[in-house]
Amino acid sequence: MTVREKLENNEHLVLSDKACFADCSKGRLIDEEKDNLRTDFQRDRDRIIHSNSFRRLKHKTQVFLSPLGDHYRTRLTHTLEVSQIARTVANALGLNQDLTEAISLGHDLGHTPFGHAGERALNSLMPNGFRHYEQSLRVIDKLEKTGRGLNLTYEVRDGILCHTKGKEADTLEGQIVKVADKIAYINHDIDDAIRGDIMTEEDIPLTIRLALGQNKSERINTLVTDLVQNSKDSISFSEEINKPFYELHGLMFGLVYTNPKCKGEETKAIDIIIRLFEYYMDHPDALPAFYKEIAEDEGIERGICDYISGMSDRYLLNLFNNLFIPNSWADMELRW
Repeated sequence: MTVREKLENNEHLVLSDKACFADCSKGRLIDEEKDNLRTDFQRDRDRIIHSNSFRRLKHKTQVFLSPLGDHYRTRLTHTLEVSQIARTVANALGLNQDLTEAISLGHDLGHTPFGHAGERALNSLMPNGFRHYEQSLRVIDKLEKTGRGLNLTYEVRDGILCHTKGKEADTLEGQIVKVADKIAYINHDIDDAIRGDIMTEEDIPLTIRLALGQNKSERINTLVTDLVQNSKDSISFSEEINKPFYELHGLMFGLVYTNPKCKGEETKAIDIIIRLFEYYMDHPDALPAFYKEIAEDEGIERGICDYISGMSDRYLLNLFNNLFIPNSWADMELRW
């Protein structure tokens, strides 16, 4: 018996009958030989961690554009916080932690530079719109490994696609990630907003603080505990917690997500993406060879969108500077 087979047998011994078992996966887009050491979901997790798109998350905006402090979240640290919360819930419910972790780590691989501002820019430019969760699936199926993709299992792909809007994931593990994503970003965005002097804990109404907790740690503990206690055939909060949690979510839109101090640079970010998009529409031969092939096969907008959406913030800014900003003459002697 291989190590993988022992791990698969152990899943059936220790996990809930509602769990998604690795040896019961619906499989991959392309069949592969099984690994001797890892289950299919463990392999998916490892493939995501070693991907280029995962590494680029460290230089992609979460909420604050190019913050100066070291402790503001990036898309990568957000992803890790989602993974931690989701694994805790999955473990407590006896569900598959490996599947939950793989979905968590891959859920934002298709996110744009400059956060949701970048997503709105590309959504306005693409004929059929742009949604980062669909792009995340495209990244793992099509764009990674120069067109070969990561060939992940159905369950991981489904969880990534369903992590935000639309239909619920087919697995409880995928449903956990959808809720863990909200728990993570609401609480770390509050933390970042307090650090950025956008708000204070006292700006949160007392009724919400009494229901959820007085600080980030208390809120996360309350939400995770309630989720574990109330999730059976689906993943959900109790009504007593669900109501103040979504009131807090709505409050954040007014206090943070639409706050000029937090979003003051977004117009510039959107303009930069639009100008780059237009540049490549006029100069398709300037696209890198891989994206030029996509443009030829699927249309110029698709090739440009795949290229820009995969960029980190700093890569995009450097590219924009190279294309549109004159070289500095600072080192040259000025003569009158």
